Amino acid sequence: MAWRGHLSKNIRELRFFMCQSSPASSPARTFVEKNCKELKTLNPKLPILIRECSGAEPQLWARYDFGVEKGIKLEGLSEAHISKALEDLVKAGESLKA
Repeated sequence: MAWRGHLSKNIRELRFFMCQSSPASSPARTFVEKNCKELKTLNPKLPILIRECSGAEPQLWARYDFGVEKGIKLEGLSEAHISKALEDLVKAGESLKA
């Protein structure tokens, strides 16, 4: 998973939205708990924001250069699928630079 160390090359900000207690947000909460420390260690200057709000739909948003943003709804996705979604957002950032 070498792409994890290259988040900050393609993404300017990463935001996770989720509910603190809903079952729909459970995989997103688990993904953040297990992976956020490593992502921050590999990308120390990248802002990684975690926003929790009661009843919030789990989502992942990436902000790229020039204010371009892309988001993915995480409801119904497993931790592995969330990781793949994040990888897809990183690859989308590469295509925006070309």
